[in-house]
Amino acid sequence: MNGGGAVRARPADGRWHFQHGPIDLVIGVDGEPAAVGPALESAWARFAGVLDELVGELALLRAPCAPTACGASPHGPVARRMAQACRPYAERFGLFVTPMAAVAGSVAQEIVAHFERPGIRRARVNNGGDIALWLAQGASVAVGVVCDLAAPSIDARLRIGGTDALRGIATSGWRGRSFSLGVADAVTVLAETAAMADAAATMIANAVDIDHPAVRRAPASMLRDDTDLGERRVTVAVGALPPDAVRESLDRGARFARRCIDEGLVAQAMLSLQGRSRIVADHRIEALAPA
Repeated sequence: MNGGGAVRARPADGRWHFQHGPIDLVIGVDGEPAAVGPALESAWARFAGVLDELVGELALLRAPCAPTACGASPHGPVARRMAQACRPYAERFGLFVTPMAAVAGSVAQEIVAHFERPGIRRARVNNGGDIALWLAQGASVAVGVVCDLAAPSIDARLRIGGTDALRGIATSGWRGRSFSLGVADAVTVLAETAAMADAAATMIANAVDIDHPAVRRAPASMLRDDTDLGERRVTVAVGALPPDAVRESLDRGARFARRCIDEGLVAQAMLSLQGRSRIVADHRIEALAPA
């Protein structure tokens, strides 16, 4: 089915697939059929216009957030959410970031809002690994975390319930579809919203870093002409690192993740690099992971 360039389909597993240009959503929803149908139609109607809205403000969204503000304020709800999620990293930490660091989570969050209605027990909107959740009272969702896409397995498990404040999960790292300044294989973050989780995962993954001959980098602009990172050198390959380099990289990322938790930007983070993992958490949600 087509909605002005957007397409949707329902695979055999019962989930829905919404796609428009680079936006690729997988949606799971459980609830009463009388509520699910209208919620899906509402989500679809909103989804069809999201990409054009973002393209219309792309220049603003690729501009760096300043220490006091993200330049001119975007107008659309998704764009505003992107800027709000990223601004703290410039204001509180003085880091380079553009609103694009939260685009996937912000889109997922915009769409999941259409399932927040009576009769819907739970809904999950997954935008390339950045996930927005809706959970009614008494509902819960179990999440498996994969640390290495080259050797996929469930490396950690967590459960989010309807009474938990957390509604966003995001993963970032140098192996992902977006550029990273760091060397993490994966950083998975839990936060109050998907937009906040997306921004935090990006920034914490950047902090899992080390200078080492095994790490190859290149200017982002040489790899993609539409990048928001300009001439900043992004990671293109990470060879085998010695144990002390892995430990130092994870230490750096864990220290920054703890600062993010203390600032209320994130609730929990799992950092993974070459078979080693680190969990930084406020313990509101139990997670199991290898040592």
